[in-house]
Amino acid sequence: MSLAAQPAARAAELRALLQHHAHRYYVLDAPEIPDADYDRLFAELQAIEAAHPALRTPDSPTQRVIGQVLDGLLPVVHARPMLSIRTETDTTAAGAQAFDARVRRELGLPDDAPPIAYCTELKFDGLAINLRYEDGVLVQASTRGDGQTGEDVTHNVRAIGQVPLRLFGWAPPVIEIRGEAYMRRDDFERLNERQREKGARTFINPRNTAAGAIRQLDSAGMADKRLSFFAYGLGEVQGWSGQPASHSATLEAIAAFGVPVCAERAVVQGAAGLVAFHERVAAERDRLPFDIDGVVYKVDALEMQQRLGFLTREPRWAVAHKYPAQEQTTRLDAIEVQVGRTGKLTPVARLAPVFVGGTTVSNATLHNLFELRRKGVREGDEVIVRRAGDVIPEVVGRIPAARPHYVPNFQMPRACPVCGSAVLRERGSVEHRCSGGLYCPAQRKQALLHFAGRRALDIEGLGEKLVDQLVDGELVRGLPDLYALDAARLSALDRMGEKSAANLVAMLERSKQTTLARFLYALGIRHVGESTARDLARHFGRMQRVMDASVEALQQVPDVGPVVAQSIQSFFAQPHNREVVEQLRAAGLGWPESDGLVDGSGDPSATQAALPLSGKTLVLTGTLPTLTREEAKALIEAAGGKVAGAVSKKTFAVIAGEEAGSKLEKARELGITVLDEEGLRGLLATDG
Repeated sequence: MSLAAQPAARAAELRALLQHHAHRYYVLDAPEIPDADYDRLFAELQAIEAAHPALRTPDSPTQRVIGQVLDGLLPVVHARPMLSIRTETDTTAAGAQAFDARVRRELGLPDDAPPIAYCTELKFDGLAINLRYEDGVLVQASTRGDGQTGEDVTHNVRAIGQVPLRLFGWAPPVIEIRGEAYMRRDDFERLNERQREKGARTFINPRNTAAGAIRQLDSAGMADKRLSFFAYGLGEVQGWSGQPASHSATLEAIAAFGVPVCAERAVVQGAAGLVAFHERVAAERDRLPFDIDGVVYKVDALEMQQRLGFLTREPRWAVAHKYPAQEQTTRLDAIEVQVGRTGKLTPVARLAPVFVGGTTVSNATLHNLFELRRKGVREGDEVIVRRAGDVIPEVVGRIPAARPHYVPNFQMPRACPVCGSAVLRERGSVEHRCSGGLYCPAQRKQALLHFAGRRALDIEGLGEKLVDQLVDGELVRGLPDLYALDAARLSALDRMGEKSAANLVAMLERSKQTTLARFLYALGIRHVGESTARDLARHFGRMQRVMDASVEALQQVPDVGPVVAQSIQSFFAQPHNREVVEQLRAAGLGWPESDGLVDGSGDPSATQAALPLSGKTLVLTGTLPTLTREEAKALIEAAGGKVAGAVSKKTFAVIAGEEAGSKLEKARELGITVLDEEGLRGLLATDG
């Protein structure tokens, strides 16, 4: 092979590999390689194409990453009209029975003729798209428009990962695949959550968001929208001699080309089959990851479709059978505030009950004060309520109308409605939060679960179901109550035998011996993760110093900025939080304390040398008798040392337990001191 041919061959190989892995990831949801490996292949292809621009092809995966901006969308005349189908609004079984009776009548079938085979599918709530492939390569994507003329949206559709830029295997010289661009509910919720965090406008529903994204002139924002695609039929086809004879087989062929086809479809017999499919999907509708507003019935045999033909602009052989709407209007009677498990305050609309999305809704979220204000809703307004699947019902806007009298704007409370603690909002944030933390009953369960977490106090056996029982049964009202539990009371709980109860009591007793860093992290102070907790423990050395520190003093800790410092200071400014700390210490919780890196004057250098492992690097290997890897690491860091993952000449000591591996051998080669757990405790100058 010539040198000139090598880049071309490698580029072709990379395109095929990337197409294969993209199909596994986006369509089959069964990736074969990690993202990092895919990114390396992609980067290699980019480099080849940059060095050899002539090798850049329309079906190259690199062509998905486009920031094209258009002056306007160009019209596209459809080779075959994109007609809509008739909608059956009778949402009962009678709607399906009426369609079957109409089809049999049009075909002139006698009453005793066999039932007709129908292909049943979902009616996606998105935007209809026509994909035109020539010699297997995507050359154009267009919207339905008026059915005769649509708009060219190729620049945006290329960014949809599920749409292949080249079809798999052999493909007809010309084939148009028609389907729906839509947005999954989880992607929609993530998008809106990002918008809320930025204080930006949120989107009303997935359907409008998908349609707006497809028709935007600038394709740069497509990555944020994360649209998906399902195929449901064909447009123009040239040169396909073996085209299937049924609609269901056609969908199978489309899937074989690498274009996603929804698996929630079936071939059923007669009216009874249609009714059963409609009812089954209705029962599963809320569990679907995307919105639908009905199902679609199509006569399966293409020969029968041709005989039935069209009525004006609608096929006689297909119908959409609707479900109840997922948006309704109702009256907003009141706005109340709900306190979540993490302390977040959420305004909630109390509504005149309305049937929407298959259930009666009387409460809906308004997310936060800023979104409530943007939507302009006030008590007494007629509002639009949306409910889709498992998503919490929300108020999406108000019906414009003059208010009969003045209604003041809603204000967030200054005190938590549950515990009375101060309500705070960080600068730049849209969220209001209760500062009660450990004291607030609304946050009790979350506080207990965090406190017991593996990286906090590591209380094995204290899981979500048990916490629910302890809190709901009022056995535990706060963290200190955990240490008053005994095996007798625990074993009386549901699914808690004597052995499990005894084990939990033992774990609670074991958790009393911890480190300052773990304890600080376990308190669940907002913005204080493991790393920050370690830095606080190392800097201040003593719990009282952390509790008494000013915002200015806290900002002397590495990586603690104004927001984190304010959060810590606000937490300990609450008398009830300080009381919880004292009660826990009274219950027997303890940890090694030191003078930290600051003395009474705040000079970091004055006491740094006093820490037993200050400036020293240790390596852990194997299993220690009583300490977990995390516990040993925390003790070393509390004593001023660092824990490294590999042995080097700079390593001060290796702490080795059972089944120590290559790190122990490396330490011996380099003459590094090797200690066991007892030796580590000697270094720490503590009896644990």
